[in-house]
Amino acid sequence: MAGEPQEDCLFCKIVAGTIPATIVRQTETTIAFRDINPQAPTHVLVIPKAHYKNAAALAAADPALTADVLREAQAVADEEKLDSHRLVFNTGGGAGQTVWHVHAHVLGGRGLDWPPG
Repeated sequence: MAGEPQEDCLFCKIVAGTIPATIVRQTETTIAFRDINPQAPTHVLVIPKAHYKNAAALAAADPALTADVLREAQAVADEEKLDSHRLVFNTGGGAGQTVWHVHAHVLGGRGLDWPPG
């Protein structure tokens, strides 16, 4: 069920504390941790503690939690002292989503050309 922890979800296991992560911020509803395969000097993932498969599912089910994720992404950028940053939500395998728990990538600390990829 949406919002409930999934036994086979890597990020749900990080939320539960059964898989370690380098946590940079945590609130009642979100957790932010460093990506293990960084694509920029700053690469932090911000996730809701509740499980939703992608950004659209989260937004449809819980707009307030969606806002929490976005607020925390900005807080990460502020704490990392990023003059500019990119916020990315990958949706679907063709877009690069590999963990099916919504997560925002906060990327910064270098030039980020457009278009990406």
